[in-house]
Amino acid sequence: MSLLALTIVFPLLGAITLSLFPRMNDGLAATIGAASVGLAALTTAIVMIFWGTAGGYPYIQTLWQWVSVGDFQMNFALYLDGLSITMMGVVTGVGFLIHLFATWYMKHDLEGDRGMARFFAYMNLFIVAMLLLVLGDNLLLLYLGWEGVGLCSYLLIGFYYKSEANAWCAYKAFIVTRIGDVFLAIGMFMLFATFGTLNIQTLLHQAPQVWEQGGTMVNVTALMLLLGACGKSAQLPLQTWLADAMAGPTPVSALIHAATMVTAGVYLIARTHGIFELAPVILELVGVIGGLTLLIAGCAALAQTDIKRVIAYSTMSQIGYMFLALGVGAWHAAIFHLMIHAFFKSLLFLTSGSVIIACHHEQNIFKMGGLRKTLPLDYWMMVIGGSALSALPIVTAGFYSKDAILWDAVANGHGLLWLFGLVGAFITAVYTFRMIFIVFHGEEKIHAHAGSGLSHHLPLIVLAVLSTFVGALIVQPLGGVLPSGAVEGHHWVELFFEVISSVVALVGLGVAAALFLGKREMMRNVVDTPVGGGTWTFFHNALGFDWLYDKTLVQPYLFVASLHRVDWINSLINLLPTAASGSNAALVTTQSGRLRWYAATVFGGAAAFLVALMLFG
Repeated sequence: MSLLALTIVFPLLGAITLSLFPRMNDGLAATIGAASVGLAALTTAIVMIFWGTAGGYPYIQTLWQWVSVGDFQMNFALYLDGLSITMMGVVTGVGFLIHLFATWYMKHDLEGDRGMARFFAYMNLFIVAMLLLVLGDNLLLLYLGWEGVGLCSYLLIGFYYKSEANAWCAYKAFIVTRIGDVFLAIGMFMLFATFGTLNIQTLLHQAPQVWEQGGTMVNVTALMLLLGACGKSAQLPLQTWLADAMAGPTPVSALIHAATMVTAGVYLIARTHGIFELAPVILELVGVIGGLTLLIAGCAALAQTDIKRVIAYSTMSQIGYMFLALGVGAWHAAIFHLMIHAFFKSLLFLTSGSVIIACHHEQNIFKMGGLRKTLPLDYWMMVIGGSALSALPIVTAGFYSKDAILWDAVANGHGLLWLFGLVGAFITAVYTFRMIFIVFHGEEKIHAHAGSGLSHHLPLIVLAVLSTFVGALIVQPLGGVLPSGAVEGHHWVELFFEVISSVVALVGLGVAAALFLGKREMMRNVVDTPVGGGTWTFFHNALGFDWLYDKTLVQPYLFVASLHRVDWINSLINLLPTAASGSNAALVTTQSGRLRWYAATVFGGAAAFLVALMLFG
């Protein structure tokens, strides 16, 4: 168990080495970057074995005393339980596969340009920050990791910094997620003010003793934590940054915006579940936000033309399912879907990266087409990942995790949220297979070349296997860590709802086939109508949230900023010294050194004085 800290040390050493020698050989940089995360994944596997054989009890490894100010003591300590070890497995395991694929991808994406060492230094640093986030035994250490992943996200989204558009995308992601971070910080201040500690387990133990259920203080605190989670997990109303984050290299999208960072908000709510259980109104709000986000993101995905943006909006939608699960009290189902989502969404992103490289950096799905024969491996990887995303029954892992969420929603009496999830499942199947049919079926429009090599094939195949029912066989040790939340119902009732969700997914696949296989004349005719074209544009622009925020927040801010470019308050304050300076300048001109001028001034002043006396005296 003492090996726990090594999971952080290995990628940290990799990041430091790559940062100190940024001009090292690209092959060596890629090897250091991938190997350091591979060692972290191996260490995680060993820790899992020892932890399991030791009984699976919570374990704390205190490395040093971090903060000591008066009565405030804070340790740099790592906390290991069923939730954190699950997250560790996702971060290091899936992270290693993504790093391995990146050694192939970046070689083709950089095309001889320098930057391999810089790229893997950022990626390794991100793994370090994410591990701090999920292993920290106190909210201060969690917040350090929280801000760390935000910084690394900014650096990786804007990795190709020579493009101004990429820089703006990184800037947008940084600003929007910082808004959520401020709310999280406020929530932490409120917790410390009430309990005098930020130790997570102490907070969960003391919260029911200090706060009554539904009290104002616990509701406001839970709301602050929720808004912080919304920022990192790209949920309504802070969801606008995620699609633009696709400006970064594709492995970045797979690691940060599919498998790990965007799930940080889900982890935060699950980790602080005791506080949210004391605030049932806010917990209900978590589910409502998730339900609305999954529908909004699903509609947006229906009208995207960039292959990565389609998958990005699907990420937003699937995180919405996790929030929905948390909101209905399906804690285990939320974390189960988090893990399964990491498998199939990483597979989809990496496969899209392979397709983009094969198509000479083309990302518009309507400029591809007919790639099924040219890229057979990518085709089947996309089909497996897309099927898991769409939750096709029995054979995919996504079916089991999404079905668990929908069943818990209806069983816990949240019929409306269940309906949201069901409609979202239909939309998911439509936009997923729309992408697959347009890219891989129909007329071949571009000459593509298939990827090759172990670093290309192995991550895709492993993730594909985990995206099938095999991944659903992984048992998460969440007993005693999170409330069960599940409601035991009659087997036939649960089976009935499983059939409904399965039929909905299959119908969505059928609708996608009818609309997007063949010449797609029906869809073209619909889009050519005023209503159809307007709807497509509305969905393509993600329901206008960027436009709305620009008009209501960004433009007014810029207008106010323009007014203050010349500081009118400072100008007002400067009136007095300006007047004094002007008076001084006027008086200085009278000191000419000419005797005649002085005599005339004396006589003139005396004459004026006498005239004043005569008139007013």
